[in-house]
Amino acid sequence: MARWCYRHRLVVLLLWVGALFGVGFSASTAGTDYANVFSLPDTDSKTAYDLMQKAFPNTSGDTDTVVWKVTDGSVRDQTVRSRVQPALDSIAKLKGVGAVAGPYEGARGAAQISQDGKIAYAQITFVQRANEIPKDVVQKVVDTAQDAERGGLQVELGGQAIQRVQEPPQGLSEMVGIVAAAVVLFLAFGSFFAMTLPIAIAVFGVGMGLFSTQLLSHTTNIPDIAPLLASLIGLGVGIDYALFIVTRHRRGILRGMDPEESAVTALNTSGRAVLFAGGTVCIALAGMLVTRLRFLDGVVIGTSLTVVLSVLAATTLLPALLGFLGPRVLSRRQRRRLAAEGPEPEKASGLAARWSVNVEKRPRRVAALAVVVMAVLAVPVLSLRLGATDQGNDDASTTTRKAYDLLAEGFGPGFNGPLQVVSAGGDTAKLVQGIEATSGVARVAALPPAQGVTVIQVVPTTSPQSKETDDLIDTLRDQVIPKAGTEAHVGGVTAVSKDFASVTGDRLPLFIATIIGLGFLLLLVAFRSLVVPLTAALMNLIAAAASFGVLVAVFQWGWGLDLLGLGKEGPINAFLPVIMLSLLFGLSMDYQVFLVSRMHEEWVHTRDNARAVRVGLAETSRVINSAALIMVCVFLAFVLSGDSGAAMAGVGLAAAVALDAFILRTALVPAAMHLLGDSNWWLPAWLEKRLPHLAVEPSEGAAPEPAEPTGPATAIHGFVRAADGDPVEDASVTLMSKGGRQLDRVTSLADGSYIVSVPAPGSYLLAVTSASYGSRARHVVVAEGPLVYDVELTGDEVDAVN
Repeated sequence: MARWCYRHRLVVLLLWVGALFGVGFSASTAGTDYANVFSLPDTDSKTAYDLMQKAFPNTSGDTDTVVWKVTDGSVRDQTVRSRVQPALDSIAKLKGVGAVAGPYEGARGAAQISQDGKIAYAQITFVQRANEIPKDVVQKVVDTAQDAERGGLQVELGGQAIQRVQEPPQGLSEMVGIVAAAVVLFLAFGSFFAMTLPIAIAVFGVGMGLFSTQLLSHTTNIPDIAPLLASLIGLGVGIDYALFIVTRHRRGILRGMDPEESAVTALNTSGRAVLFAGGTVCIALAGMLVTRLRFLDGVVIGTSLTVVLSVLAATTLLPALLGFLGPRVLSRRQRRRLAAEGPEPEKASGLAARWSVNVEKRPRRVAALAVVVMAVLAVPVLSLRLGATDQGNDDASTTTRKAYDLLAEGFGPGFNGPLQVVSAGGDTAKLVQGIEATSGVARVAALPPAQGVTVIQVVPTTSPQSKETDDLIDTLRDQVIPKAGTEAHVGGVTAVSKDFASVTGDRLPLFIATIIGLGFLLLLVAFRSLVVPLTAALMNLIAAAASFGVLVAVFQWGWGLDLLGLGKEGPINAFLPVIMLSLLFGLSMDYQVFLVSRMHEEWVHTRDNARAVRVGLAETSRVINSAALIMVCVFLAFVLSGDSGAAMAGVGLAAAVALDAFILRTALVPAAMHLLGDSNWWLPAWLEKRLPHLAVEPSEGAAPEPAEPTGPATAIHGFVRAADGDPVEDASVTLMSKGGRQLDRVTSLADGSYIVSVPAPGSYLLAVTSASYGSRARHVVVAEGPLVYDVELTGDEVDAVN
C-alpha cells in the first residue's frame, strides 16, 4: 500500500484534499446539532427532576440569574427599575423561558435585593435543563438583559445555560499548539519540509475528524465537548504518528537507501507500529462505554473517529507527501554530507546512547529513583474529590464570572447554586421547618404546590463546588427528609453534579479493569510475552496516579492556579477521570509499543536481552521524547481555551505524557527489563500455540517483503578485530535485508574470521555484536562474487541496527 501511495502521490493527495473540502463544505452547510444527554437513571436528582417535569412542565428546567448593581443610589430607584423591569418582561416572553421572578414583585421579591440596596437579581427558569436549551435562546436572553445597561448600572448573567454561550475564540489553543509543535519539529529535523509533514498529517486527520463528527451530530447525540477533546487528542497523535514514520524514513535515506524503498520500509516498520498504536488508543477510548454514562458515548465517537482518520492519513497521505519531497526530507547539511561522504549508518550516539548504557549499568538505582519521583507526585491523589466546577472558575472577563462575584458579594456564595427539594407527599410544612433548622442553609422558600408536588428552593451558605454543600445534600437526604416523614428528593444542578460524581466513582474500577485488560491482551498477542504486558499495565497505573496527583495539586489545592488564570481551586470535574484515563492509557500504550517493538526486533535477531533493551532505548528514546514534548505543547495550549474542563484535561494529559515518556519509558521500563532479564520474553509453549499472530515488525509477519535482487548466490567474509588489531572471538555477525529480515547469522572464530552467505547481489546490512567490544552495523553493497569486509569494533558506540 505504501509503494502504491508513493508512486501515485498526486492521486492520493487530490483524494485527501477533495475529501477534506467535501466533508468540510457538507458540515458547514448542515451546521451543528450537538446535544448533551446528561441522564443519570436511578439517582435522587433524576427522580426530583422527573417529578418537577410532571407537576411544573414550564418550570422544571434549570434556573439562571440576571444580576445588576448600581454605583450610586439603590436598585429600588425608579430610574433603575424603569430600565430593568421592561428587560425582564421581554425575557419572560421569549420562547424556552418558563418564568421570570424579579425583585419588584411584592414582599417575596424584596428578598432578592441585598441589604445595602446596591445589588439585586432575578431568576429565569427555563422549560428545559441547561444542556438541552438551544444556544440561540440563551443568547437572546443575554442580549435582552444587557441592553438595559447604562453608566452606573452593571448587568450580568450567571447560570449553567448562560455559561454555555460564553465560548472563547475558536481555534486559538489549536493554533498555539501547532506553532509550538512546529518549533519542536524544526529543532528535531533541521528541515522546513520535514517539519511540515507531521503538521500536515495532523491537520488533515483532525480536520476530517471534526467535520465528520459535526455531520454525525445530526444522527446521534454528541456533546459539545467532543470536538474540543477530539482536536486535542487528534493533534497529539497525528503529529506523533507522522513523526515516528518520518524519522524512520530519514534514517533509511541517510543509510543510502533509495527514497522510495526508504519510504516503503518506514511504513512497513514504523507504519505497522502506528497502526497498532492507533488501535490501542481507540480500544482505550471505547473502554468509556462500560461506564454506561450516555454523556460519554458521543465523546467516544468523536475522538475515536479522529484517531482513525489520523492513522489513515499517516499510512496513506504521508507516503504520498514523502514522494513529492524525495531527498528534501533531509536538511541541506545532511544532503551535502550524504553526497560528499556517501551513506553512513545513523549511530545512536550522544546523550541517548550514554543514558542507555547508564541504565544498563545501574538498573536498580535508576528504577528506585524513578519510583520515588512517581510516588511523591502521586501522593495528592489520595485527597481527590470529584465534583463540578462553577462560574467562579470562569475567566474574569466573562459575564458568568462577574455575575457569580456579584451574587457572592450581595447574598453569599450559596446563591450561585440553589438546591431544589421536591416533595411528593407528607407534611411539607414540617419539612420546610426541618430544612430551615439545618446547619449550612441560608434561605428556604417553598413554591405553591401543583398536582401534589411542592418545590422547596434551598440556598446553601457555601458555594456549589464546596465540600460543605455536598455534605448538606447528604444531610438533607439521609436525615432531614426521613425525619420529616415525607417523600422528597433533592435536585438541581448542584445535586446532579454530585450524583454524577458518585456514579462515576462507583463505575471507575470496572472501567480501569476493562482498559487494562484489553491493553494486556493486545500486547500479549503483539510481543508474545507475559511480562511485557504486565509491566505495561503496572506502568500505566503508576502514570495515572502521578498525573492525577499533579491535577489535584494544581486544580484542587490551587498550586500555581493563578499562573493559569483559571480562578480559584475546586473539585476535579467528575467526567474528567474517565476521559483522561482513556486518553492516558491509549497514549502510554503508544510509547510502550514504539519502545518495546524496537527491543523485540533486536531480541528476535540476537536473543540478547541486555543488548535488545540497550539498543531499543538508545534508538527510540530521542524520538519518543520529541513526540512527548510535542504532545505536552499541544495539551498545555488548551489552557488558553478559557474552558476550565479543557484546561484540566490539558494540564492533566500534559503531566501524564511528560511523566510517562521522560520517567517511565526512558528510565523505569528499561531498568525493570534489565532486572528481569530473559524472562521479559517468556511465554508458555501451550499459550504460544493458541495465540493468534499479530506482527508489529515485518520480519515476523506474513506480509511479503519486496523481492531481493536476483542473481547467483555469493558470500561476505573477513575478520572482526578490536581497535588495537586483536581478533574478536565469538562475535555475532548478522546479515539482514534492507527491510530488516535476517538472512544469515554466524559467530566469529578464534582468529576473528567469519563468513556469511548472501542470496544474491544487492544492498544489505551487516551487524556485528560482541559482549566485550560493543556493536556496529554497516550498509554493504555486494556485486558479482564474494565481498571481503573487515569490521573494527571500538566499544564506545551503539549502532542503529536496521
